[in-house]
Amino acid sequence: MKTLFILNDPPYGTERSYNAFRLAGALSKREGEEVKVFLIGDAASCAKKNQIVPQGFYNIELMIKTVSRHKGVVGVCGTCMDARGIAESELMESTKRSTLDELTDWTVWADKVITS
Repeated sequence: MKTLFILNDPPYGTERSYNAFRLAGALSKREGEEVKVFLIGDAASCAKKNQIVPQGFYNIELMIKTVSRHKGVVGVCGTCMDARGIAESELMESTKRSTLDELTDWTVWADKVITS
């Protein structure tokens, strides 16, 4: 099964991205599952590297690495990055600058699309 997650919320302040990455991580570990995550709007900041959070608090960067470690792909909307002043050099290694055209391709590719 091929699943696409489209996230809109920032990494912290709400738990929507947190819960989406929990599910994406769990799904990516399953045999025969393929996962792609597209970060758009405020979710673009989820991919910023070197996140430091209070001890005991979840870390979105680590959650993204879990998805990537299990062959998941994480794309970040380039227009949204530009609007928020996020340079490509600030992205985590396991993420990539992406486009609306790629999101369109991923949507056609997917058996399921989950938005958060």
